[in-house]
Amino acid sequence: MALKPSRIRTFHPFHEFRARFGSHRRNKKSSLEVMAPPVRLPGVDKELQKLLDANMDKAPARRRAREAFKDIQLGIDHILFKTPTDGLKMKESYEVNSRGLEIFSKSWLPETSRPKALVCYCHGYGDTCTFFFEGIARKLASRGYGVFAMDYPGLGLSEGLHCYIPSFDGLVDDVIEHYSKVKENPEYSTLPSFLFGQSLGGAVALKIHLKQPNAWNGAILVAPMCKIADDMVPPWLLTQILIGVSKFLPAMKLVPNKDLAEASFRDLKKREMTAYNVIAYKDKPRLRTAVEMLRTTQEIERRLEEVSLPLLVLHGEADIVTDPSVSKALYEKAKSSDKKLKLYKDAYHSLLEGEPDEMIVQVFDDIVSWLDEHSTITTDS
Repeated sequence: MALKPSRIRTFHPFHEFRARFGSHRRNKKSSLEVMAPPVRLPGVDKELQKLLDANMDKAPARRRAREAFKDIQLGIDHILFKTPTDGLKMKESYEVNSRGLEIFSKSWLPETSRPKALVCYCHGYGDTCTFFFEGIARKLASRGYGVFAMDYPGLGLSEGLHCYIPSFDGLVDDVIEHYSKVKENPEYSTLPSFLFGQSLGGAVALKIHLKQPNAWNGAILVAPMCKIADDMVPPWLLTQILIGVSKFLPAMKLVPNKDLAEASFRDLKKREMTAYNVIAYKDKPRLRTAVEMLRTTQEIERRLEEVSLPLLVLHGEADIVTDPSVSKALYEKAKSSDKKLKLYKDAYHSLLEGEPDEMIVQVFDDIVSWLDEHSTITTDS
């Protein structure tokens, strides 16, 4: 999930709509199109600062910013970026998909050995596969896995209006299209394949599975957005108003409700590092995006019993961004015969990015152990 340094909105955009329209008294100067405050990074000169201050609505601006900052990003003092790249083969690509959108993707592979399996990543709300996941992917590839990731249309380096999701089903279809091509590659077609979804990416992964029930050998879901907690559901009337307005002003941005910086990154030093995710979406959620997220979580909640693939679900017990009870509901209701739920005491939302080093290592080792076990089972069967 993409986060702002020291200022983070609540995870679900409907809290923001309630905050904006649920009160009769608001400052007349407030606006639905309030922009995020400019990012300020220490040691950045004026030319680089111009790239940060630019309007990131379109992909070219995001691509310029990422190109200028990628070496700086990899140099931050975070455990994820301390994995050596020796012995890894990495490739970045742009490819126009069937809808005519230019999609960014990246792969990380062991250089001298055949991958144990494919791990296909689904990133979180407003995020990109080019920042924190870069470190996660390198660690997975160094353990022998072929890792593939893409930025969704409108996010990261992919073409489209920044963080505008006109159709969640359309987004899922774009992800299926991309990863189907990866899996059809003769080099990888006989390998086991696993989905890896974080936060909103957990919803993407589950939707992929529901559309392709027999296509994947398992899924790893980290703090997945697969059901909205009861206290986050807006009143019925407000929801109907929201859906109606989205038909006329779909790309409109909403005013945030709460400041939850401490909710996602428990480690204070790592929380400050989120500022270096320079192409993450930091404005208010777009109205249609919020509606699509609500509809998707409602659908997934109704269909939890249909989830049938092997599952590893991981969640921090102290996560107030996505409620751990949501993951418990998925674990209990999924009809999968092979499922595992890991809850981490005192851990927050960003298990692999925002926890103390020892917790990040523990979570990562749990993921690799599960992958090792299931890759062997699949290969032997």
